Amino acid sequence: MTTKKIAVLPGDGIGTEVTSVAVEVLKRACEAHGIEIETESFLFGGCSYDEFGEPVTDETLDACLEADAVLLGAVGGPQYDDLPKQHRPEAALLKLRKTLGTYTNLRPIKIYPALMGSSSLKPEILEGTDILIVRELTGGIYFGRPRHTKEVDGDVVATDSMVYSKSEIQRVAKHAFEAAAKRNGRVCSVDKSNILDTSRLWRKTVSEMAPDYKEIELSHMLVDNCAMQLVRNPGQFDVILTGNLFGDILSDEASMLTGSIGMLPSASIGDKNGLYEPVHGSAPDIAGENKANPLAAIASAAMLCRYSLDLTEAASEIEDAIDRVLAAGFRSGDIYTGSEEETLIGTDEMGANVLGELKKKAIIR
Repeated sequence: MTTKKIAVLPGDGIGTEVTSVAVEVLKRACEAHGIEIETESFLFGGCSYDEFGEPVTDETLDACLEADAVLLGAVGGPQYDDLPKQHRPEAALLKLRKTLGTYTNLRPIKIYPALMGSSSLKPEILEGTDILIVRELTGGIYFGRPRHTKEVDGDVVATDSMVYSKSEIQRVAKHAFEAAAKRNGRVCSVDKSNILDTSRLWRKTVSEMAPDYKEIELSHMLVDNCAMQLVRNPGQFDVILTGNLFGDILSDEASMLTGSIGMLPSASIGDKNGLYEPVHGSAPDIAGENKANPLAAIASAAMLCRYSLDLTEAASEIEDAIDRVLAAGFRSGDIYTGSEEETLIGTDEMGANVLGELKKKAIIR
C-alpha cells in the first residue's frame, strides 16, 4: 500500500467530534483503493491558544506543510472574542491558508433530493441546483494593507484595504475555468465593478482570459444582484468565481439552499497540498453532546480524496454513501424536520451509517 500523511486539526467545539468521524471514513475508503492514511493531530485555534498562548504554532504550520493534505474541524468560541486579533482562533485560519499557499477555495452547493424539505426555499426553485463557488482566499480585504484603527482629529477611524493584483486574479480564475470544463461549461464572475477599482481590474482580467477557454461561457454579475439571484433562481449558476470578501458572504448565503450550513464541505487548494474543512462553525452550544452533523466533514474528506490524493472514485463513493444515508431518512438535529419518514440520530451514528453504506456496496469490509 502507498502511505499518505494527513495532518488533522480538530480545533474547537464540535470540530473534534466531526473530524474523528470523517477521519474514520477517509481511512476506510482510501484503504479500499490501496492507500493507507497516516494521521497526526495538532492543536489549532482556541485550544492551541489555551495551551501555547497562540492559536497556531510554527511546529503545527511546519507539520501541515510536510503533510500530503490537511483536514480541519472548526475553530472559535465566545471565550476568545475579546482577545487581540492576532490571538483569536480565526487568525490561525488566515495564517494557515497563507502558509500553505491555498489561494483558491472551492465550495460545492449541492442539493440532496432527500433534503428538499429542509431548505427555506420551495422545491421548484431548488430544482437542478448544483453550484461550485470558487473564491479567492489569500488576497483582498482580509489581507490588504494598510489595516489599522487609530485616532484622527479626535475621532476613532478604522481602515481595511481591499488589494488585488492581476496575477492573484489570474491564478484563481484559472481554477474556475478548469472546474467549469469538467462541469457544465459556465463561469459567472461576480464583482462590484460599478464602484470598486479592484473589481474593475477583476472583471478586465477575467475577460482577457476568456479567449483561452473558448468552450466556457463567461458572464459577469454584480455581487448585490448575485445575492438576490441565489435565492430567486439558483439553478442558473454553474461555477461562481469571486473574491475573498464576496465569496465569504455568498457561500454562506448559498449554504441555506441545502437546508443547513452543516451540510457544506470546502477545499482550499493552491499549487501544493490542500486544506479541507466543513463550512460550519464550532457550535460550542452542542459540543460534546453527540448532536453535531458530521456530513460536511465527511464530504470534506471526499474532496480531499479528489483534489489531493487523486482518488476520484473513492470521493464519489463517499458522496454516494452520504446521499443514500439521507435517502434512508437519517437526520442530525440541524436537518431534522420531525417528519415520520425521518430518524433523528447523533454524530457517531451518522458516521456509522455512512460506513454501513460503503459496506453494503462492498467498497469496504
